[in-house]
Amino acid sequence: MTEESRPTVRGRRLGAELRRLRESSNRTTEDAAGALKCSRAKISRIETGAVGIRRLDLGILLDLYGVSEARSRDALEELARDSKRRGWWHDYGDTIPSAYADFLGLEGDARYIRTWQPVVLPGLLQTEQYARALLEANPAAVRPERIDQLVKIRMERKEVLVKPDAARFWAIIWEPALRCPVGGKEVQRAQLDHLGKVAELPNVTLQIVPLEVGATAGACGAFVMFGFTDSPTPGAVFLETLTSSHYLEQEAELDGYGLVFEYLRSAALNPAQSLDMIAAVRAKA
Repeated sequence: MTEESRPTVRGRRLGAELRRLRESSNRTTEDAAGALKCSRAKISRIETGAVGIRRLDLGILLDLYGVSEARSRDALEELARDSKRRGWWHDYGDTIPSAYADFLGLEGDARYIRTWQPVVLPGLLQTEQYARALLEANPAAVRPERIDQLVKIRMERKEVLVKPDAARFWAIIWEPALRCPVGGKEVQRAQLDHLGKVAELPNVTLQIVPLEVGATAGACGAFVMFGFTDSPTPGAVFLETLTSSHYLEQEAELDGYGLVFEYLRSAALNPAQSLDMIAAVRAKA
């Protein structure tokens, strides 16, 4: 599939929601195809985000699925309009792999972002020096000539925390991520100072899971959950490994990660205690 025809994150989100609504209303792809006077194959392509949908056709499907609430219909219409809109990251060309572009799309649209990070600090909370040290630590994964642009991209991502109607960000971090001297002691101290400042933002919550807790539900590894409505209920979960990245959208998968996050939240220090730990680690760094 070419880059031009590759489904966008917004297109896939719209398609996934239309599929969910169809299934909830006990309608088949044949029912939807009959309403739009098209093939079942086209309905499948709409639901995977491979093709867009006209506003008139979207309204017909929403009527078929019994979606009458104006707010819900407006949100889906807006998503349909924006499904082909380019994000700011497209200006960086092929510096950004497609999987990372997916992540930036999810992050930019999210109203709620919740993350568990057991090894490194979340990208939205990193200083420029910390981010650079991380990227330089693995030349097999990141080509040296791309590091400057990737650091710039990571810094631009922070806009989601301070823009009007900023995302609500909740990060749970394992203690070793605080104590690891990424980039050396000076970089570590500056990074810990930065954490304390970011935590003052009204839309940011930080919690630390101390080592003394022992085994945690977070043994599944790092993840980021994105919510796209006024409810923090996740609409997508993003996972990343050394060689690949992907996101989950099935309801059972989302529920599972939501439950893990709640277990981690319960095991973590409260926000005030977490800031005390950050300060204590900073004092010894």
